[in-house]
Amino acid sequence: MDSLRPFHGPWPGMSMWRARPRRSCAILCTGSTAPLFDVNDAGQGDQVTRIPAADRRSALVRAALRVVADRGVAQATTRAIVAEAGMSLASFHYAFQSRDELMVELIRHVVAEEATAVLPEPSSTESQGQDDIQSLRQILRDGLQRYADHMSRDPLREKAMLELTQYALRSPGLHHLAVAQYERYHALAAEALDTAARRSGSVWQHPVGEVARLLVSLTDGLTIAWLVDRDDTATATLLDFAADSVAALGRPA
Repeated sequence: MDSLRPFHGPWPGMSMWRARPRRSCAILCTGSTAPLFDVNDAGQGDQVTRIPAADRRSALVRAALRVVADRGVAQATTRAIVAEAGMSLASFHYAFQSRDELMVELIRHVVAEEATAVLPEPSSTESQGQDDIQSLRQILRDGLQRYADHMSRDPLREKAMLELTQYALRSPGLHHLAVAQYERYHALAAEALDTAARRSGSVWQHPVGEVARLLVSLTDGLTIAWLVDRDDTATATLLDFAADSVAALGRPA
């Protein structure tokens, strides 16, 4: 598999270009433009390294997250991202069709990470088909603490998500990404609230979707406040207030 190299055509001074048909091969094999694997741009005599396309995409997403958090979306050009990932520009275009496609994948990646970190695991008694009766307020407080811990472990990720939300709102045709991002946040909050009500033997006095929107609004404000002052003591007090406020919207079943 040679890189693009000139070879002489049938007439003097004429040169033609030989290219690797990687994408066409993937189309013939799978019906998709996504490559089965990617190949680095090795120079003449260099050994060619094959990297699975999924691994290449994942590495570019992680690199994009670092660039967005450190320099902002405006500076997260494809060149900056591949430089952060230690890849060639050609490699980017074999993994993603465009920068916007990468940003979509980045939002999905971070929201999925937050779901894994924040949603409570089933309790041992739930797994045995029993109810684990706890205080609604304490369950909410524990959940908010998990969120705060997740946030403080990686402030750059939180900064990146704020940047991406603003980017989607400012970009024609990308507003739906911000809508989808917050729809997922609301769904995660509703799932957590349903779990809290079930474990505490409570019911919500308002539709759970409305309570979920309140919870997301509270965590948004908490996130920005913590990113500004990094005051863990003040954050703990805010978590107490938030747990009290949301718990007041429930009652025993």
